[in-house]
Amino acid sequence: MPAIRNIAVGLPIKDGHLLALSGTDHTRGLDFLRAIGGGIEFGERADDALRREFMEELGVELQEVELLGVRENIFTYEGEPGHEFAHIYAVSSVELDAVPLDAELHVLDEGSPVRWVPISEIRDGERVLFPDGATELLIGLVAH
Repeated sequence: MPAIRNIAVGLPIKDGHLLALSGTDHTRGLDFLRAIGGGIEFGERADDALRREFMEELGVELQEVELLGVRENIFTYEGEPGHEFAHIYAVSSVELDAVPLDAELHVLDEGSPVRWVPISEIRDGERVLFPDGATELLIGLVAH
């Protein structure tokens, strides 16, 4: 039986842009954005997992992490069912702040492209952001 996955993801923001992974669900023909982060290991706090994931995926240290909310998602990706609890954080990083808005980074362990995306494209529905619930938390974050 598949397991429920606990993940921690972060929303780095700079000048009206969100740094996010680009992905595709080929079975649905859906291009999407995914918040950066990954699985929480047994015995690991969600915020520690988030810091570890940013170091593993982008080689950067996070200075600030603030939990915005936890969302439960039941979904299908590449035709396979998934179930997760996503801990979604506002994050800041001096190293990411130095990355130009037109830069393209790549996840170190898998090569997925990472880019700064205008938040307006997410807010206006032009781009889909996963995990579900991250868009509303992002909009609430930038509204303050």
